[in-house]
Amino acid sequence: MMELYLDLHSQPCRSVFLFAKVVGIPFEFKLVNLSAGQQYSEEFGKISIMRKVPVMKDGSFTLTESIAILKYMVQKYSSSVADHWYPADLQQRARVNEYLSWQHMNLRAHGSKVFLLRALFPVIMGSEVPKEKMDAAVEDLNQSLKMLEEKFLQNKPFIIGDKISLADLVAIVEIMQPVGTGLDVFVGRPKLIAWRERVKKELGEKLFDEAHEVIMNVHSLPQQMQNNSELELLKPKFQKIFS
Repeated sequence: MMELYLDLHSQPCRSVFLFAKVVGIPFEFKLVNLSAGQQYSEEFGKISIMRKVPVMKDGSFTLTESIAILKYMVQKYSSSVADHWYPADLQQRARVNEYLSWQHMNLRAHGSKVFLLRALFPVIMGSEVPKEKMDAAVEDLNQSLKMLEEKFLQNKPFIIGDKISLADLVAIVEIMQPVGTGLDVFVGRPKLIAWRERVKKELGEKLFDEAHEVIMNVHSLPQQMQNNSELELLKPKFQKIFS
């Protein structure tokens, strides 16, 4: 059986978890507790020297990077995965790939930055986030959300048209990351709210809520990390990112 090494605090992990569940791919859930620093353990280092999740093991084959894992799953289980997730049609597939290529440095990068600043910066750096840094990060996120609406979603039910695809799945998990910190980015965006509800319905609300339970309780993360010896490893990384 396929093994998935995941922590559902992570957006890419949630996309892989949700996809496998919704299309019925059997897998064993292997928790890698990021807040406890398990990604730095010797045991996990043998699985992936990148020390990031998600990781997929399919027999002796190991794969990192969530987008690569999602596409692998689609292709391995092509006989049972509905075409709309990653369409065979050249131009429809290109639209999915276009969004997946764009999101890395835009919605993903900006949503992650807001999350890190709001949820982790104070506990790791021992100080509040400077207002100008937070304001700039939220503005970048707003610009990405605007682009999602105007360029990718437009007036369609889903990003590539009438049916959900990997693009919608990857988009929703990223948007939920800052939402988990108490920043409701859907406020004042009726088009995105309607899209979110359609995505939740397609995935199944119970499954959607299960996948997002830990991120919606992220306020408890600082307490979990207080006595984490790996915390010091994160300080220089945060200084580099936010200097």
